[in-house]
Amino acid sequence: MIIVLKRNQEEEKVKSFIEMLTRKYEVTVNTWVGTHSTVLGLLGDTAAVDDEYIAAQPIVESVKRVQEPYKKANRKFHPDDTVVRVNENAVIGDGSLALIAGPCSVESREQICSVAARVKAAGATFLRGGAFKPRTSPYAFSGLKAEGLELLKEAKAETGLPIVTELMSIEHLPLFEDVDVIQIGARNMQNFELLRELGHVNKPILLKRGLANTIEELLMSAEYIMAGGNEQVILCERGIRTYETFTRNTLDISAVPILKRLTHLPVIIDPSHASGISWLVEPLALAAAAVGADGLIIEVHNDPSHALCDGAQSITPDQFDRLAEKVGAVTKTVRGL
Repeated sequence: MIIVLKRNQEEEKVKSFIEMLTRKYEVTVNTWVGTHSTVLGLLGDTAAVDDEYIAAQPIVESVKRVQEPYKKANRKFHPDDTVVRVNENAVIGDGSLALIAGPCSVESREQICSVAARVKAAGATFLRGGAFKPRTSPYAFSGLKAEGLELLKEAKAETGLPIVTELMSIEHLPLFEDVDVIQIGARNMQNFELLRELGHVNKPILLKRGLANTIEELLMSAEYIMAGGNEQVILCERGIRTYETFTRNTLDISAVPILKRLTHLPVIIDPSHASGISWLVEPLALAAAAVGADGLIIEVHNDPSHALCDGAQSITPDQFDRLAEKVGAVTKTVRGL
């Protein structure tokens, strides 16, 4: 961080200001005295430095960060890619394309077990399914909750697929003991108390980008989790809100290479929520594979027209079979696997 001081400041005021910085933020301050201004360079962990507070001080002309505020998520401090591994087959970030598939909502034992068997046969290595569902309308189906988690466990027992499901509240965390990957949805991306708590959990966290959040805000949310000690974070681009109304959201496909440049964390794409339209899932999935995503999370339902949640964006098991084959071919071509 660089702080430019106003001209002609008294030496004692400058000295007092520097002492405050080192005491309050535990940083090292290098001072450059030029012809027209004095510049202070803050070295060390400046993530906790309050830009607005510093800028409001009477002797300060301007404040500029020269280093990203996220440290643990930053590729500069961790050149090698992070690989999240649940078991020998369920891996995200090793250069392959992980497939996470299943229904938006767990509706019954028959439904979740049959879909789990089909997606595994097609190549999926993780089973997704919502037990607790955040819905825009309070009258919409909001999941089977604890019962849904039990049904997911049954599907896992039958197929061996690790479970990926969404956590909405800290209060529900004890119920997630047997969940393999905890998903944090777009609405909770900046639920900082929840993120702090997940920093103390020894499980991978799949963190979805918020509807209107920037890439840096997504990385700062990941930083909350990592700052607590849990560095098993998977980032998910699931579309952002734009002026376009044809699709549910607009998939920011450029987020994948940008994130891959900025962070060592694995990045996956959710083409289902990005589009909200089932026939768009495949082309968006192919684009994600081509641009270097580490995985896909896709909604698959055995009977989308009668789904209790998000049927319009769900594909059938047969469609998933074809999608898995095509994205596999793209991955091999692009990455030389």
